[in-house]
Amino acid sequence: MSYADEVFIDVCKNILANGVWDTGLHVRPHWEDGSPAHTVKLFGVVNRYDLQKEFPVMTLRRTAFKSCTGELLWIWQKKSNDIQQLGSHIWDAWADENGTIGKAYGYQLGVKHRYPDGSFDQVDRVLKDLREDPASRRMVTNLFNHHDLHEMALYPCAYSMTFNVSGKTLNAILNQRSQDMLTASNWNVCQYAVLVHMMAQVSGLEAGELVHVIADCHIYDRHVPAVERLIQREPRPAPRLVIDPDVKNFYDFTVDSFRLEGYDPYPFDERIEVAV
Repeated sequence: MSYADEVFIDVCKNILANGVWDTGLHVRPHWEDGSPAHTVKLFGVVNRYDLQKEFPVMTLRRTAFKSCTGELLWIWQKKSNDIQQLGSHIWDAWADENGTIGKAYGYQLGVKHRYPDGSFDQVDRVLKDLREDPASRRMVTNLFNHHDLHEMALYPCAYSMTFNVSGKTLNAILNQRSQDMLTASNWNVCQYAVLVHMMAQVSGLEAGELVHVIADCHIYDRHVPAVERLIQREPRPAPRLVIDPDVKNFYDFTVDSFRLEGYDPYPFDERIEVAV
């Protein structure tokens, strides 16, 4: 069975049994009808995924693998904040009159900074260090730039990656300030598992562990029934991630460079309201 399913089931059961509700507080997110979108949450959830054993995609419901990979490339490869360059509509609700999400996500990764050995943006700095200084303990990217938060449509949720090489293995820690378990949990895990594989392949390394650290891990009030139905399902086997082995340059990957072999998730046809 898929380990990602086991993690999802265990975390959701823990939230529903032991989580804290914020119904007594004022909250920013709201539903389409204007009602406040309250949550039940756990603080400080840590999940570990061994990418050498299996690709961490859920089978309890389909994760839109192509779409989440496309968003990852939009952020990390195109370093874009323009939703017209994304190819999907997941950021439409946050776009301004110019079709951008402000100085958020990809914008931050594309800003160049001066280093003793030259000028690099955050992605190119990591790629250089992976090739030339894999023992470095400074391979960190951070999207939570306090100087620019007021110009972001949404503060970054998945905001920091720490890359670390052990021998010939690339491991990473994803830090996330907020995690909507139903709509975004496995989406983010799949994205950053793909990123670790990408970084490893172009650096001559093997993908190792992805550690996912979540500060506020929650289920929205109107999502509870759907989550309760999902966690009653029996997980199916995890698929295999297949990556085009000929890609040696990080910027040559496309969404078609990746596919899931043997992915057979349960259908999920429920309309899920998204809090904004």
